[in-house]
Amino acid sequence: MRPVVIAGNWKMNKDLDGSRSLIEGIKSKVNFPLGNTKIVICPPFTSLALAHQLLSGTPIALGAQNMYEQDDGAFTGEISGVMLKSVGCTYVIVGHSERRQYFRETDAFINRKARKALAVGLTPIICVGETLDERERGVTEQIVSTQVKGVLANFSGPDMARSIIAYEPVWAIGTGKTATPAQAQEVHRLIRTIVRDAFGPDAAAALVIQYGGSVKPDNAGELLSQADIDGALVGGACLNAESFLAIVRAGVGKKAGS
Repeated sequence: MRPVVIAGNWKMNKDLDGSRSLIEGIKSKVNFPLGNTKIVICPPFTSLALAHQLLSGTPIALGAQNMYEQDDGAFTGEISGVMLKSVGCTYVIVGHSERRQYFRETDAFINRKARKALAVGLTPIICVGETLDERERGVTEQIVSTQVKGVLANFSGPDMARSIIAYEPVWAIGTGKTATPAQAQEVHRLIRTIVRDAFGPDAAAALVIQYGGSVKPDNAGELLSQADIDGALVGGACLNAESFLAIVRAGVGKKAGS
């Protein structure tokens, strides 16, 4: 049985005081059995050390929002996977659509970062997804297929077993629009098929594929009920403890009812 992984991407939000308040709020509300559901929070870099301290002894894992492809060196302003490990991270998001859009990250660059994450012992949450223009032109399958194959280049079977893919339709991020459960399921099934063809049926069956794109408490249950949706990469709704934990509860419900 695949786990359900609910990850909160805080993006560029929350200073130290705000981070402390939100983490304490989330901790206080994780008072129910999680079963097969995993919780990950991804604060900004400046709050990672604090978050690690506050999360000690809880079932909540720590992730980062980005990393560089090298362990160290003259790369001003960058953060390495080794550094993320040292402050308690076990997950890292790579290739988020905002990184692709604003910082021109390519599939090849995202692939190198994902492989470096694996090399240092982090679980990469590898993001793919089409823009509104691409969906309207009917090329979603082509775009997503190209991205998946590009970001997974040179992966091994064991690499796949330690990775997560997040499908995030760019047109649904921060817009209030959400892919319908059927639209999301269709692309998730496509991703699983690509992985099956490249790495075999066992790897495909075990792969966790998250949905990201305006996930909220009122749509999480229906999205997570889809056969190939194994969690959520949550944006705005994760900045409120109650709404984030409502999505976590939807994840718990998915497995409880399966």
